[in-house]
Amino acid sequence: MLIIKGGENIAPREIDEALLQHPAVLEAAAVGVPDRHYGQEIGVCIVLREGFACTEDELRAFSANALGRYKTPGHYRFVTDLPRGPSGKVQRLKLLPLFEA
Repeated sequence: MLIIKGGENIAPREIDEALLQHPAVLEAAAVGVPDRHYGQEIGVCIVLREGFACTEDELRAFSANALGRYKTPGHYRFVTDLPRGPSGKVQRLKLLPLFEA
């Protein structure tokens, strides 16, 4: 399920893989969050590694360096785990309520 930000198609997996390069990130899952300016903005749920700490600002700077400003997520949520289906695949649609105002 592509994220369409300002007419550009962005693969959530690309965002996930970039964030997984950060030493504090155990898991990451990006979703398209409704946005009145761009159509969709990038939201990402992060599971931190045990014993590690990381702030939203640190991840934002890391993302901007790894992905460029346009693909840097606008919304971050730190979670203890990601919802998975029977096959073990992350169920991204179940993450959307975390980004509702």
